[in-house]
Amino acid sequence: MVQKAKILLVDDRPENLLALEAILSALDQTLVRASSGEEALKALLTDDFAVILLDVQMPGMDGFETAAHIKRRERTRDIPIIFLTAINHGPHHTFRGYAAGAVDYISKPFDPWVLRAKVSVFVELYMKNCQLREQAALLRLQLEGGGKNAVGGKESAGLLAELSARLAAVEEQAEALSKQLDDESADAAAVATAAHLERKLTGLRRALDALEPGTAGGAASMPPQN
Repeated sequence: MVQKAKILLVDDRPENLLALEAILSALDQTLVRASSGEEALKALLTDDFAVILLDVQMPGMDGFETAAHIKRRERTRDIPIIFLTAINHGPHHTFRGYAAGAVDYISKPFDPWVLRAKVSVFVELYMKNCQLREQAALLRLQLEGGGKNAVGGKESAGLLAELSARLAAVEEQAEALSKQLDDESADAAAVATAAHLERKLTGLRRALDALEPGTAGGAASMPPQN
């Protein structure tokens, strides 16, 4: 069973959270509510999220301050943030949103289809990264079991074949996603995240190839996971 991605919705108004849930329910992912910046930060302590939809105008800790806290934490600093605001104060206000670490800044009322499409891109990227981490974990087990010297037995050969097939599927999906981003002139942050994913895939493929029988170079070292 494929694990669903979690999307964090942060807004102090219940009706806005309800509207976001209605728009994003078609993505069939796990939607988590937070009615304040403090509540959002608490949720981020225990769960991993694919993307955060963050309201700017909130009493107490506003969206900018909440984003600053998110970006200061090592665990959460790479989570994409989409700011939502009902007030347009001009370019300076928008620039402040991007300076706080947002990947996008959307004014209300927004087009539900556009918002859903933007969120779906980051969900896809998150899922591909999760799959990549799973393949890396399997490969690490193979390396710890003896690397290339262990290859040759039926069990090792079968594991390598399974790893290679799984990785090929992720590579194909990542390539299709990159082409989609190019075609749709997507956000620069989404394109950069996709490129980073492809680099990790290349490193993992090299490590896996080095374990194959007849490949020179001995046991491979693990590619970086960050």
